[in-house]
This record gives sequence, C-alpha cells and structure tokens, in this order.
Amino acid sequence: MEPRQEIARKSGASWLIADRKAHGRSQVSNGRKSLPGADGRLRISRRFRDIAGAILADQGGIDQCSESRKQLIRRFSAAAVLAEEMEARLANGEQIDVSEHALLCSTLARLASRIGVERRARDITPSLAQYLDTHVASDEASS
Repeated sequence: MEPRQEIARKSGASWLIADRKAHGRSQVSNGRKSLPGADGRLRISRRFRDIAGAILADQGGIDQCSESRKQLIRRFSAAAVLAEEMEARLANGEQIDVSEHALLCSTLARLASRIGVERRARDITPSLAQYLDTHVASDEASS
C-alpha cells in the first residue's frame, strides 16, 4: 500500500485518496469542466478558462502544480475576470465602486504573490534511463 493510501486508511479518510478511477471523480477533477454547474460557452467562462490556462502554463503545466496552487489559480482567475468586467464598465463611462475595484486589485496582488509571478520552465530533458532506452532500441534496430 502506498504511503498516501496508508495515511488515509489510518485516519479513516479513505475518500481522500486521489488514486480513484476517473469515473468516480467529478468532472472538474477529471479536467472535463473548469467550473461545476457553469456553461463553458459563455464569454466570461471562456475568459476564466483562458486566464487559468495561461497561469498554469506559466507555472510549468498542470502536472507541476499542487492542488492548493491550482485552487489559488482558480481564485485568481475569478477575481481577474471580475476586475476586467468592472474595468470594461468604467471604460464605457459607467460608474463603478472604486473601493470594490481596489479590494479586487489587492486580492489579485496577494494571490499572485502566493502563486508566484515568475515563469517556471517545464523539464523536457529525458532521464538517463529514457535516453539509454531510446539509443539501445535504435542501435538494435540498425543492427
């Protein structure tokens, strides 16, 4: 039994095990939906997905992010969409609540500092075993 499964079993929280089959997980966990119960075709939903995807790419990809970092990225994306909507209203000459906008900007800055604003390179270097497997296979094929 893997350490994570052993810890979950001992704590009585077997439902916490992340190694469940895909059909036993939510569509958000499976990556089929970005938000539960949201119509992904709406403009605001597409923008949310674009922001989250760009930040995930900056962080080295979804497979390089912990669940807590992914959750922070979702919160950042939601706040960014709200701020953009307010700024669009302002640009169209409408009144906005400046204190609400300032609070959103402050929240975005805090979330960005937690997520990290620097880009992280994705490691594309093959391991030594992968490199050797590739070259051994090509040497055998040419013999």
